Parts: sequence; C-alpha cells; structure tokens
Amino acid sequence: MDQDMKDSMMGALETVIDPELGVDIVNLGLVYDVELSEDGFAVVTMTLTSMGCPMGPQIVQMVKQALYELPEVEEVDVKIVWQPVWGKEHMSRYAKMALGVR
Repeated sequence: MDQDMKDSMMGALETVIDPELGVDIVNLGLVYDVELSEDGFAVVTMTLTSMGCPMGPQIVQMVKQALYELPEVEEVDVKIVWQPVWGKEHMSRYAKMALGVR
C-alpha cells in the first residue's frame, strides 16, 4: 500500500466523530494503523478511549462505513487493541485544543 492510499484511508477516518467527545478518531489518536491488501481488504488497528466505552460498537460501524466510501476498499476488518493504552498524549494539538486538554 502506498502513502497516498494510507492518507486517503486516514482522511476517510477523520470523518468518524467520537459521539461522546465530538472529535474525530484520528485526531483523538485512536487509530494506530491502517492497511489495505491488493484485493481491497482493509484492516484498521485502533483502540477506544476506555475498555467499557459504550460507543465502541457504533464507532466500529462508522469506521467501516467511512472506509467503504473508498472505491479501493472491498472489505473492512476493525481490530480493537488495548496496547498501547490510549491516553491524552496520543491526541493531536487540534483535539487537545477542542477538548481544552493541556
């Protein structure tokens, strides 16, 4: 997968807004990696803000919908991981400003 495709996938994921925080999952630092195979199989490795996140299933569904908008993507697998543990240090400057985090 080339960098342009990775950028396209990350751009699509920037449209996925965490319903509780109102900031997209990329700027929150929840997306750790994206991959796309030659046959259009996308894998997103990401985490959630907490293990008990009630919005987890909804966020996973929104991730899939966002990536299916890309013509190169045929199938999507979302892998939720808990290592490394998410923390505010993963957030972009934009997300920190939007949420008032220092």
